[in-house]
Amino acid sequence: MKILRSIAPLSFPWQTMDPFLFCVHHNDAYPAGNAQMAPDPALLAGRNIGQDFAGKDGWSMYHGDTVPGFPSHPHRGFETVTIVRNGRIDHSDSLGATARFGGGDVQWLTAGKGIVHCEMFPLLHTDAPNPTELFQIWVNLPAKHKMAEPHFTMFWHEDIPRITATDAQGKTTEVVCIAGTLEGKQALPPPPDSWASEPGSDLGIYTIKLSPGAQWTLPAAASAATRRILYFFKGGALTVAGESVPVQSVMEVQADHGCSFVNGEAESELLVLQARPIGEPVAQYGPFVMNTQQEIHQAFADYRRTEFGGWPWGASDPVHPRTQGRFAKHADGKVEER
Repeated sequence: MKILRSIAPLSFPWQTMDPFLFCVHHNDAYPAGNAQMAPDPALLAGRNIGQDFAGKDGWSMYHGDTVPGFPSHPHRGFETVTIVRNGRIDHSDSLGATARFGGGDVQWLTAGKGIVHCEMFPLLHTDAPNPTELFQIWVNLPAKHKMAEPHFTMFWHEDIPRITATDAQGKTTEVVCIAGTLEGKQALPPPPDSWASEPGSDLGIYTIKLSPGAQWTLPAAASAATRRILYFFKGGALTVAGESVPVQSVMEVQADHGCSFVNGEAESELLVLQARPIGEPVAQYGPFVMNTQQEIHQAFADYRRTEFGGWPWGASDPVHPRTQGRFAKHADGKVEER
């Protein structure tokens, strides 16, 4: 059987498949920050502020106008999984929850019936660069949970299961298990209404880092109905299931068979998304993902009427104090500090 079923160059955003709606990799070489935890205003010249995705000088402001990031915006009908590998993200939402996370932490947010949130990238260091790298993945919700109560979960990097495999030549492969089960490692529990919590969904989110020359085989998924997509976003030469694959490629592989990797002379990294598809109609307009156009119209009407709980933070782009460490304050008042 041919394991590597398709291969294509990575687009922006990255190509996805049911139940994954969207996947993007932000990797920004932000400069030192000023007193506002923002780039020096002189560095903003020539940027389309409010819609800056051009990557000028190796970084973007995105929708931010002072601090980079994504000021308040609504969602309904799906989930966001934000994997922050470097830097810090400041979260605030319409439920009254806030957080600062990064350095390997993951936030899993079920938008459900509606939430407004912001994700800002404060430049905490005033005397050094502020590199920031993250993935954001949108996971669809099945129809029965699209109007679930919003919910956010923090996966602190100290708690996320990891696998380190050493091959016959002593070369290592490191796997971070954000969702799913792999080689006996069970990821942290996803939110209760997530497709990842559905029995038999076989949903997995993994990052893979192969050292130079490493060989490793990604184990088979649980079901022939599972689909698996690989994003090869960093490295040089890599052989996948016996075929040479260029960096900046997206591949679909046969999920119910193991998939072998033989790395070249540079460290290589991949993101893996897998799941059994939900298989329901998808109606999407911007930040709303439902099953019918009528439900999309209702989402807009509900947002105009309720603002999904309103915005309690004043500014659309709040950030926490520079000295604040990693933390999460949930809507019920529960506080986690790291």
